Amino acid sequence: MPKISNVTVALIVVIALYFALVWGYDGIRILTSPSYGLDEVWRSQFIFALGRFCGLGPIGLIKLAAFLGALKLAVACICVFHIADRVRCWTHGRPNSEILEAGLILVVAISIASVGPASWTYSTDLMREHTFQLLFAALAAGLCIFERMNDRRVENGKPEAVVDKAAANAAPRFHA
Repeated sequence: MPKISNVTVALIVVIALYFALVWGYDGIRILTSPSYGLDEVWRSQFIFALGRFCGLGPIGLIKLAAFLGALKLAVACICVFHIADRVRCWTHGRPNSEILEAGLILVVAISIASVGPASWTYSTDLMREHTFQLLFAALAAGLCIFERMNDRRVENGKPEAVVDKAAANAAPRFHA
């Protein structure tokens, strides 16, 4: 089972590294752009569709784009923290995978919301990109759950402390 566990950890780290690099670059690009990424017509369709649904004006669209960029950068930071936690726990201890799972929930929410406008505009490249990100996030979440289950099973399989049954069943002694 250690080989499966090592492969699981390696896949989780690779997926976290993917989101740290891709979403970090995307978040920085959005936040450093003068129009918060709205100048890219195909990538900003999500913002325009969500803004139309919520009835946002131009200022609202810019705020929404900045929020999306900050959210992507936050997910990238969460993935970097998880990778650092994995490296810290390399020799002993257990990493906190709940942090990565919280970031993956954000990835899933943004990817699902982004696939809709990409399909409405018949942009297969954007649909493919968001679908792959959705699948990567689902795979990483599933691997985190598998790893947690495996750790619990190993913990439950550990032998318990040896207790003398005769001493445990003996009547209590009271000293006066």
